[in-house]
Amino acid sequence: MSKFGEKIRELRECNNLLLRELASEIKIDQALLSKIERGNRIATKKQALLIAGFFNVNREEFLSQWLGEKIAYELKDEELASEALKVAEEELEYYKKTKKETNHV
Repeated sequence: MSKFGEKIRELRECNNLLLRELASEIKIDQALLSKIERGNRIATKKQALLIAGFFNVNREEFLSQWLGEKIAYELKDEELASEALKVAEEELEYYKKTKKETNHV
């Protein structure tokens, strides 16, 4: 099970909701929600936002966990994943710096 899926299941169970009840509330298929909880599928951003909104949890923390897991899932079979993540982090810093400089002009 994925950490993101575990979080969804934990939120659902703490709120005494059945899988079908949560699926109905956020308008997704029960089987799909089950797969997301078990880590067999990655939720879409829209689905993650719907779940965060339904449970009224911190949106940024929830989306950060979702995105981190999505990235890890995509890179799980890549031998150079750790190195690629370092490069991506450097690129993100470059984009942030460039964006700040562009906004100040």
